[in-house]
Amino acid sequence: MTSLLLPLTLPPTIPLWQVAVGASFGVIFAKEVFGGVGKNFMNPALASRAFIYFAYPAQMTGDKIWTAVDGISSATPLGALAQANPGDPTAVLDISWFQAFIGTIPGSMGETSTLACLLGAALLLVTGIGSWRIMLAMLIGAVVTTFCFNLLPNPANPLYAVPIHYHLVLGGFAFGLVFMATDPVSAAQTQTGKWLYGLLIGFLAIFIRVANPAYPESVMLAILLGNVFAPLFDYFVVRANIKRRIVRHG
Repeated sequence: MTSLLLPLTLPPTIPLWQVAVGASFGVIFAKEVFGGVGKNFMNPALASRAFIYFAYPAQMTGDKIWTAVDGISSATPLGALAQANPGDPTAVLDISWFQAFIGTIPGSMGETSTLACLLGAALLLVTGIGSWRIMLAMLIGAVVTTFCFNLLPNPANPLYAVPIHYHLVLGGFAFGLVFMATDPVSAAQTQTGKWLYGLLIGFLAIFIRVANPAYPESVMLAILLGNVFAPLFDYFVVRANIKRRIVRHG
């Protein structure tokens, strides 16, 4: 799964040797050192992408590395929004919401089409691999956080005014919600923990995207932080259940 998901999060211009180095780092240091398959506490694909992002920033950041389906390099929509008019930030976009939804926009192959992500979500839910609680909780966390920013306009930061329906189709939010946050190994395992885990990721994804215009694509860091807190959520949920049983049965 790491070898399938990692390339979907990378720009098309990245050298293949960097992909190999990043994938090796993720598999070894985010998976094998913790015991291998089923033992990793962090998503290996996202750990690989994070390594590439910080080790080779020139190949992972900027407008020129992203190409639209027609092969023309241009700024990503999130990058354009960060420089927009605070009154109506979406007016600066040269794409429609529907184009962002179907995926005819600049960006990595996995994140551009929200429609394809929805089809993937349906497959994961039908097969029982993905957790609907995590997906719904992450969506709720993003919606609530976006509405809070919308109520507190900031003339210096146009991303405060971006509506929720654009946040959901731009960047890697949909891809992270469906394929990354729901990783059954690195996500929370308890039912209550899944709600807390998803809410945290949804909040962090929008908070980092809006509060830090220099880094509008924040889903990667949000999910990695969620992976770190997932065992803690499960621990407190289990401890709370144990205490309730002790009180109930004396």
